[in-house]
Amino acid sequence: MSEYLLETKNLKMHFPIKAGVFKRTVGHVKAVDGVDLQVRRGETLGLVGESGCGKSTLARLILRLLEPTEGEVIFEGENILNFNRKQMLRVRRNMQIVFQDPYASLNPRMTVGSIISEPLKTHRYEGDVKRRVQELLEVVGLNPEHYNRYPHEFSGGQRQRIGVARAIALNPKLIICDEPVSALDVSIQAQVVNLLEDLQKEFDLTYIFIAHDLSVVKHISDRVAVMYLGKIVELADRAKLYGSPRHPYTTSLLSAIPVPDPEKERERRRIVLTGDVPSPANPPSGCTFHTRCPRAQDYCAEHVPTLEKQDEDGHLASCFFPVKEGQQVEQRVETAPYRAGE
Repeated sequence: MSEYLLETKNLKMHFPIKAGVFKRTVGHVKAVDGVDLQVRRGETLGLVGESGCGKSTLARLILRLLEPTEGEVIFEGENILNFNRKQMLRVRRNMQIVFQDPYASLNPRMTVGSIISEPLKTHRYEGDVKRRVQELLEVVGLNPEHYNRYPHEFSGGQRQRIGVARAIALNPKLIICDEPVSALDVSIQAQVVNLLEDLQKEFDLTYIFIAHDLSVVKHISDRVAVMYLGKIVELADRAKLYGSPRHPYTTSLLSAIPVPDPEKERERRRIVLTGDVPSPANPPSGCTFHTRCPRAQDYCAEHVPTLEKQDEDGHLASCFFPVKEGQQVEQRVETAPYRAGE
């Protein structure tokens, strides 16, 4: 059995841009552009990046809610992109998602009991459906007697717990959490994150946790992948990525995390990126980050970096001039590009 529950290989999603009376294709939005990712069994892989970088699109490709332009999605050793409808129904028992907006993801016309029981009925659960739903409500910290209530009768945090209960109803192996706490208050965020951790231990779950808040990702993740303009630019264990980031983009993201110590916060230098995020419909040549990178050289505009090992621990980064340990990102860098093993 492979140590990886999920793998993606050269996964791409290029949305066509159509114009004119005849709606001819005049270009493509490269939302996801060649992502190679491995998720180990029982781990939490954090996925971070700016808005519009392709995180949610990648999640939907993995679940096959969108059909990719190119690539493979390998779940438990099988490429699910080749599966028919009946085969996908079997796979979907083991792949679930918790959405960002806990209210929009719940049908306001359905009771909580009906919402949570939907996957059970779809997959022909053989036990007592009502009892199972009440057990799930109790597992996520809600009153089982609220079975007949409607979503509007719950708070935001409680609605997200309902979404989690629906996701774990079939005892899946993989759950994609698509910014599950971004719409919640800080105190409620901690409760939901703690709930997810408890459920992971109890049911041996594997998570892909998508978020903007790097502090939350640091708390819950085992490894972290950083995404920029449809590509993974850095991937490492949590301690390595937060302690010694190699990609200039990761360094700039980490510098924006507030420090609770007022004195250290005043003394700390933040790395402010210049310019806006380029359009995925017309990305820059070479390294897509070179237009905003403080370390960029002419070489970066002409060549595309690949995700390469930066050390023996498997720290990956796609940068010709990576930040070395203890080095400031603003320092002038060497004129020769980095090569793995040098």
